[in-house]
Amino acid sequence: MNAAAALARLRALSKPVLTTDDAVLALGTERSAATHMLKRLAGAGLLKRIRHGLWTTDPNLDPLVLPEYLTAPLQSYVSLQSALFFHGMVSQIPNVIFVASLAQTRRVRTTLGTFSIHRLAPSFFGGYEIVKASGVRLATAEKALLDSLYLAPTRSRLFAHLPEVELPEQFDHDRLRYWVRRIPAGLRRKAVEQRLDAILLAQRRRRLRPARPRRTGART
Repeated sequence: MNAAAALARLRALSKPVLTTDDAVLALGTERSAATHMLKRLAGAGLLKRIRHGLWTTDPNLDPLVLPEYLTAPLQSYVSLQSALFFHGMVSQIPNVIFVASLAQTRRVRTTLGTFSIHRLAPSFFGGYEIVKASGVRLATAEKALLDSLYLAPTRSRLFAHLPEVELPEQFDHDRLRYWVRRIPAGLRRKAVEQRLDAILLAQRRRRLRPARPRRTGART
């Protein structure tokens, strides 16, 4: 099979991300031959290698769609600082893509970026929506914030200190409290509630603060 025919078969799968196993089935060949063809296509710039065993035919693939493939068969979604930035709640752009998952905590490097994956308890996993335009699984504003507070006590201390958070106008406090109740009663829930109350209080104070009057008149 030539490269053009192989590429056509891979594209016909209509998958944003392909595994080597996908290629074996699509090309109807042995794994070693499929891997050789994938490397050949990548070398010609017709395919992009994401990491070992993962490939894409889309040169403009959004890296945010990758988490579910990096943690398969366990689920995951974009959350924490990455989702907070996406929702306009923090101004600092994270230098890695943060992911909440049922998979073990680890850092994964790919050709499209580095992913910081953090495990949540099954009872606390969820609270994401699928972005229609891209298919990205993205935490809601409320869950992104709570995921950050939930993981604050972890040994890495990566989420111990959040930047100043600006809550959006449509922030759903009922949804927020629903997820707080999913945390088993104990020290972790108490710590989350205390930090959350401090954030909500700071937000109310900012919104009640009178705006500074503008200076008028010509300069002298």
